[in-house]
Amino acid sequence: MATGNLKYQYARLNVAEKLIAINVLIFIVNGLLTFLLRTDEDIIVQWFQLPKDFFDFLTQPWSILSYSFFHGGLSHVFWNMLWLYFVGRIFLNLFDGKRFLNVYFLGVIFGGLFFMVSYNIFPAFFEVNAVLIGASAGVRAILIFICAYIPNQEVRLLFFNIKLWYIGAFIVLSDLIQIPYGINAGGQLAHLGGALLGYVYARQLFKGKDIGEGFSRLMDGIANLFMHTEKKAPLKTVYRKKKRTTNSKVDYKKESHQRKIDTILDKISKSGYESLSKEEKDFLFKAGKDN
Repeated sequence: MATGNLKYQYARLNVAEKLIAINVLIFIVNGLLTFLLRTDEDIIVQWFQLPKDFFDFLTQPWSILSYSFFHGGLSHVFWNMLWLYFVGRIFLNLFDGKRFLNVYFLGVIFGGLFFMVSYNIFPAFFEVNAVLIGASAGVRAILIFICAYIPNQEVRLLFFNIKLWYIGAFIVLSDLIQIPYGINAGGQLAHLGGALLGYVYARQLFKGKDIGEGFSRLMDGIANLFMHTEKKAPLKTVYRKKKRTTNSKVDYKKESHQRKIDTILDKISKSGYESLSKEEKDFLFKAGKDN
């Protein structure tokens, strides 16, 4: 009974919240195994972390994705998941869960590749035994994506509003400034790789080109772990116009609903998210939750 309730609660989560739940669960299980086995934490994590050397990577190619599910401590996982929760809410108000996963995991992959390539170009910045773990590259990709797609949208930060592009610029500059100090140069470089992917993805999508379209086919198997299993049809996006396939009343309502979404997103493209009325923002928010 308890298992069924957990499955029900999990199914109700959006894709970002499911990622958070999986990351937290892995963190807890890894901690418990380390305690029960009375062994060094690296013995478990070493099979999933991303090595800095390309030849070491060839012996565990799955680590280009698996490294993002492991974290170095409570503070590490807490801040990554907190950021993922907030930027995920904004992203999923505009696009569906499948595009979220495309940007997130492409950011993870690109951040990992950036990490390995940078080691071979700037080895002096890295620690001798540097490895990469954590979801930061994927989180950066989502954050910079929304900062680039709706740069003038304002969000509440403490006691004042601030535009998203200010936040994105501050985060990127912060990573750049910290690299020469070598405290976590590998992690900062991976952040920059994820940020670059998010920026390019957003700008190309703004022009009507989805650079993750090919990758999304590879993501279908992974996406099934996060999406509702009863949805057999391909996931739809809120910015693509749908053709009427039947004259039924139900399909007419769906087409009318989609036309309204298209109109709102066209308005965002021309004037920015802040130009929307409260009614339009509420409508778009509900449409994002329904997808």
